[in-house]
Amino acid sequence: MLNLARVIATGRLMHHAGETRSFTGRAQARLAQMMGVEQALLVNSGTSALIVALKAAGIGPGDEVLVPAYTWVSTASAPLFLGAIPILVDIDESLTMDPADLERKITPFSKAIIPVHMLNLVCDMDSIMAIATRHGLAVIEDACQAVGVTYKGRRAGSIGHLGAFSFNHYKNVTSGEGGAVITNDGHLMRRAEVYHDIGTFSADYSVQDWDFVGCNQRVSELTSAVLLAQFGRLDKDLQNRRRRRARNIDRLLPLSGAKVSPHHDPDAAVGLTLTFENSQDAKEFAAQHSAVTRIGDIKRHDYVSWLPVLQHCGADPRTNPLLSAQRKVTYSADMCARTIDILSRTCLVA
Repeated sequence: MLNLARVIATGRLMHHAGETRSFTGRAQARLAQMMGVEQALLVNSGTSALIVALKAAGIGPGDEVLVPAYTWVSTASAPLFLGAIPILVDIDESLTMDPADLERKITPFSKAIIPVHMLNLVCDMDSIMAIATRHGLAVIEDACQAVGVTYKGRRAGSIGHLGAFSFNHYKNVTSGEGGAVITNDGHLMRRAEVYHDIGTFSADYSVQDWDFVGCNQRVSELTSAVLLAQFGRLDKDLQNRRRRRARNIDRLLPLSGAKVSPHHDPDAAVGLTLTFENSQDAKEFAAQHSAVTRIGDIKRHDYVSWLPVLQHCGADPRTNPLLSAQRKVTYSADMCARTIDILSRTCLVA
C-alpha cells in the first residue's frame, strides 16, 4: 500500500523509458538481480511476455515453434500473433515437454522451442538446450507458472535465450496482471524493448530509435509498485512450499498407491504431483482428499481445449498463419494422446 501511495502522490502513473529510479526501473533491476540475469523488462501480461520474447528472437511468418501439449493456451497462441505456427509436443510423466518427442517433431521450418515449467515443475533444460544447440533453435522459457523456482541452481527462465514470466492473480508473485521478459543477451533485450514500446524505446529518451514498428505492451507504475513490494517475499514463500511438499509426501504417499512424479531437480522441488497406474485410481484418490486434484479434470490447460488453435479459427482468414502456410497444418484431438493419458493418471497436491 505504501508503494501505491507513493506512486499516486507523484501523479505519474505511466513509466517512461530510461527512468531507472522509477518503480518500474527499480522493479526490473530487482527482478534481473533475483533471476541472475543481465536484464529484465516488465510488460502487461504473461501472454505479452511470450509475444515480445518471440519477436525479440526473430520469429515470424511460417516459422514453427515447438510447444508442449500441456500448458495455458497463450503458449500456443503467442506464435500465431507473429504469423508463426505452433507444433505440439507430448509431455512425459514430469508434466513437462518430453525431449524425445521434441526432437522427433523438429523440421526444417523449426525456429524456436518454448519449454513450459508447469505447476512449479521444472523442465529437463539440459536435454532441451542440447537439442536446441544441435538444431540451431532459439529457446524461450515459459516460466509463467514457476516464477522464482530453480533448476540445478539456476532460476527457471534464466537458462534459455529468453524467459517469460506472468504475474497474474494465480502466480507465485502477483500484481493482478503483469509479466516480464528476461535475458542475458543485450541485442535480444533491445529488440524486446523496441517492440513492447511501439518502436520508440530508447535508454536515452531524447533519441528516437525507430528500429521497427512495435506494440504497446508497457506496464504501469502502479503494477511495478505492487511487484517491487512482493519480490522480497518470493524466496521465503517458495521455501515454505518446499517444506509443505515434503510433509505432503510423508502424509499422502503411503495412502495413495502411487509414486511421486519424476522431477528434474528433486532437491529443489516446489510442486508435487503423484502418478497412478490408471486414471480411475487417480480419480478415486482425488475424490478422497480435498487438497488433491486429478489434473485430467482441469481441462483448461490441455491442448484439446484450445479450440481456436485446433480449429484454425482467426479473426481474419487473410492473417491466419494456419491457413496461409505453404504447407498443410493439421491438428486433432488425439494427436498427443500420450499427454492426455498422463494427465488422466496424475494428481496435483496443493
